[in-house]
Amino acid sequence: MADDRRRSRRGQGELEMLVLSALRVADGPVTAGWVQERLGGDLAYTTVITILTRLLAKGAVTRERTGRSFAWTPASDQAGLAAHRMRRVLDAENDREAVLASFVTGLGPDDERLLRELLGQARSEGEN
Repeated sequence: MADDRRRSRRGQGELEMLVLSALRVADGPVTAGWVQERLGGDLAYTTVITILTRLLAKGAVTRERTGRSFAWTPASDQAGLAAHRMRRVLDAENDREAVLASFVTGLGPDDERLLRELLGQARSEGEN
């Protein structure tokens, strides 16, 4: 029984992606109840609120007061959320240069080329 529960549990990151996906298909700001219904109702309302609050702290969603509750809107897409997580990991390390060097040397040729192009674009935008 415990194994079944463990297998059916989703990771925090997976739940965050599900909630963000639901918010992205909404026509505008939506309530936590709407998100819960959109996800099929198998998540407790309090779980949805917890996930939305964590996403708010990460800057991935915004909220606005509507009556006694909040309406939620995505502020970031999946790529933006992943980039935020990468920055948090980097910020938590003492030797930033070593972490970046290790990351870059582990990139494949296509990713290395893409990174160089993106850095070049950022540099040229900074000059304008």
